[in-house]
Amino acid sequence: MTTVVESQDLTKKSFKRRLADIIRYIRRNPSLGVGIALLASLVLFVIIGYATYEVERFRPLSGGPDLAPFEFDPYHPETRSGGYILGTDRQGRDVMSVMIAGIPLTLQIGLIAGLIGITVGTLLAFIAAYYGGWVDQIISTIVDVGLTIPGILILIVIAVNIQSGLSVQQMGLAVSAVAWVWPARTIRSQVLVMREQLYVEIARLSGTSGFSIMFKEMLPNLAPYIGASLVGSVASAILASVGLEALGLGPFDSPTLGMTIYWNIQFSSILHGMWWWFGPPIVVLAMIFVGLFLITAGLDEWSNPRLRKRV
Repeated sequence: MTTVVESQDLTKKSFKRRLADIIRYIRRNPSLGVGIALLASLVLFVIIGYATYEVERFRPLSGGPDLAPFEFDPYHPETRSGGYILGTDRQGRDVMSVMIAGIPLTLQIGLIAGLIGITVGTLLAFIAAYYGGWVDQIISTIVDVGLTIPGILILIVIAVNIQSGLSVQQMGLAVSAVAWVWPARTIRSQVLVMREQLYVEIARLSGTSGFSIMFKEMLPNLAPYIGASLVGSVASAILASVGLEALGLGPFDSPTLGMTIYWNIQFSSILHGMWWWFGPPIVVLAMIFVGLFLITAGLDEWSNPRLRKRV
């Protein structure tokens, strides 16, 4: 019994020590801390919104059209006397509900495309750089050709050819079709350097298989760099999805931030002075991109020893 209690005490002390190390590192790396804080604030906003707000009012005709914040809704007098916190759009959607429902959908698109892109890119980069020869030539040629073709053009072709319209998941899959190209190029250059290291030569001479060397010996050493690349891929995927949605090639039945911008363009909200409609999605997207950029910068310091600050 005493041994179990002592083991629990050691586990608690170890957890507290690790937590203190993480807090100390974030204080020493303000870019990472500010980036995490920005994204955490958006996540907290969504959680509180789903718990306290009527999120279903993101649907059309949920309220009166063109209502400014806290303006009384004559078409729906049963709503609170204070009106809608962020007003409504031309189609009677509550802008606050659109923001609460749209943030996780937009992040979902970025995460789907970013994870698929970084996984495929990492796998191709390791195979090409480790084995070299004709395998490297084929993969490198495909990557070089992919880099020369505008990604938005490929995405438009994919989106136009899906006749039934894109869902949020399909949008993530469509964006992932071009999300792997740049990670494959950058990670390959890192693997080319790593395969000449002494520990890789020792593992090769000891008879270890190529895949074991790549994914058990080399991959852990590249994990910080791949993590930073993943965050960058998520940001790029969100930007690409917003561009597609602004062109009217997104999921019309989903209140993503990109589709909110599309409806702003369609109904000329800026010309009509509806700042409560076009302002929130721009502010939220700015917070997402700045947060992801700062996290990437912070992870880059972690993965690049030359950028690390002295404790």
